[in-house]
Amino acid sequence: MPKTNLRTEYEHASLEEDAAGADPIALFQRWFDEAVATGGRDPNAMSLATTDAEGRPDVRIVLCKEFDAGGFVFYTNYSSRKGLELAHNPNACLLFYWPALERQVRIGGRVARVAAAESDRYFAERPRAARIGAWASPQSAPLSGRAELEQRYAEAEQRYAGQDGPQRPPHWGGYRLAPVSIEFWQGRPSRLHDRLLYALPAGAAAAPGAPWRRTRLAP
Repeated sequence: MPKTNLRTEYEHASLEEDAAGADPIALFQRWFDEAVATGGRDPNAMSLATTDAEGRPDVRIVLCKEFDAGGFVFYTNYSSRKGLELAHNPNACLLFYWPALERQVRIGGRVARVAAAESDRYFAERPRAARIGAWASPQSAPLSGRAELEQRYAEAEQRYAGQDGPQRPPHWGGYRLAPVSIEFWQGRPSRLHDRLLYALPAGAAAAPGAPWRRTRLAP
């Protein structure tokens, strides 16, 4: 049986309250910039956890395309599994993990679609092949095989040949998770990790100057 008792000692950095500050978005920006600076692949990759109509959890990796005090934005097919689950239950959780920095950030909140104009702007910036793919793929639906997907793409490519488009499909667009909690985890020696949780009081909304409350948690 393969051994799974693999252990790594965490010694990269610490996370103290004074250095963390009172604004979790500002701290996230610093950590994100450092993750980008390490040169690793997809520093904006994040796990997105949702639940289905029976309350069963589901998780997958998506890419964060922007973030600010109002939330974290990603794009997908509204009819995909994640889209249908978010329509049923808009409460979700994100997780960023940057192993080179021995850090993770867990973000809980409520998800809503971004404005159509915002989705249009982002879709127009995508490579043409990716825009055609958004029309071709019935995301999360069963396929008879790879050949069916390639045929659907070829048909969409032919349909938009010689055009600047295609424009954004009505079934595709962005979501923004407005955070109510953001937890920062910094690996430390002897498994005495640093964990700082920022939470909004009930009824408060994620926005510039939001009244975040910071708490240190046991590792």
